[in-house]
Amino acid sequence: MMHKASELPNQPQGMWVTLASMVLASVLGSVHAFAVFLEPMENYFQTSRSQVSLTYSFTLLSLTLGVLIGHRFYGLLRPVSFSIAVCGLALIGTLIAASATHIIMVWLGYSLLFGLANGLGYGFALQISAQSNLENKGFVMGLVTASYALGSVLSPWPLAFVLNSFGLMWAMLSLTFALFVIMPVVSGLLYWSRAQLHVSPPDHKQSPRVNQHVIFFFWLAYGLAVMAGLMAIGHATAIAEQAGLNGQLILIAPSVLALFSMSGSLLGGWMADRISFKVTLTVLPLLSALSLALLALFLVDISVLFGLGVTGFAYGAIISIYPAAIATRFGAVEGVRIYGKVFIAWGIAGFVGPWLAGRLYDLNGDYRLALIIGSIAGLGSALVVLTLLNEK
Repeated sequence: MMHKASELPNQPQGMWVTLASMVLASVLGSVHAFAVFLEPMENYFQTSRSQVSLTYSFTLLSLTLGVLIGHRFYGLLRPVSFSIAVCGLALIGTLIAASATHIIMVWLGYSLLFGLANGLGYGFALQISAQSNLENKGFVMGLVTASYALGSVLSPWPLAFVLNSFGLMWAMLSLTFALFVIMPVVSGLLYWSRAQLHVSPPDHKQSPRVNQHVIFFFWLAYGLAVMAGLMAIGHATAIAEQAGLNGQLILIAPSVLALFSMSGSLLGGWMADRISFKVTLTVLPLLSALSLALLALFLVDISVLFGLGVTGFAYGAIISIYPAAIATRFGAVEGVRIYGKVFIAWGIAGFVGPWLAGRLYDLNGDYRLALIIGSIAGLGSALVVLTLLNEK
């Protein structure tokens, strides 16, 4: 039987569910600090920038797969057991990457397994926190998304320190240790909350509320909107270096981007409960398009941090508003499956964006053309949402 949002049982300890989701998301979010691995992997495996960029692209594809198929597994395990399984899968992935002697092993461990665990865990955290706080689902989804961004704010510094001091293997092992530490914390909080996650079964007779045309618009607009952010996240340190920054300022770049992304997620979650998503999802991609266009024209000195920050802010707000908008449009339970479908666009953008930026860098020696393409994608997203305004 499919539960509608109004039929879901109340979760009296929703704050514990939200806290557990935030802890899980924050550690998994370290995946978006991948930019610190770019040059170390390039040197360690003696390969090209585009080859190393594929590591992040493959990771985002695996992450997408995890979100897409997650609803098929949420009901098979209790939330406590599911969180342990996600952390265990991520642990195995980082251990394989730590022992890598060829970049293909990194793709297997980090990209496939750690990426898949990211998707399963992130989708799970979003949905269970929303269903446990129905009256403020936009806000709690924003909190979880912000926590995911927090992981990429905090992790570049320790990862860079371990990379520079001990090498790639120990950097991957440090991720393993972090996952090992948070596993009992998350499972304990979920056990205390006695939370359950409700998912509608696959139905061959589609609900009248499910308009495939509208789902396609969500899919296309989402993919175009996030391409700019994912491209910038995957190459933040290299973009900062091209702009003339050096030393610690280069490491600041991914943290600034992630910090602004986190603030965007918090504000986006707040806006999702108060402002029409059609308005916000038109304005935010335009903001991203403008910031990338200015970066392409004025890629110099400290101003690059501001441009990356604005791009990160727009990205963070976008990824927190879309799941809330889908839950509002299709219902908190049915929205779980539909969000998985729409999230495929994020995966495609995540594969194409970082890889394309790396490839264009190999060909041209800079990121200007990649930034222009990201700007055009943001503009395209806004135009798609304007079309969606006319959909009933």
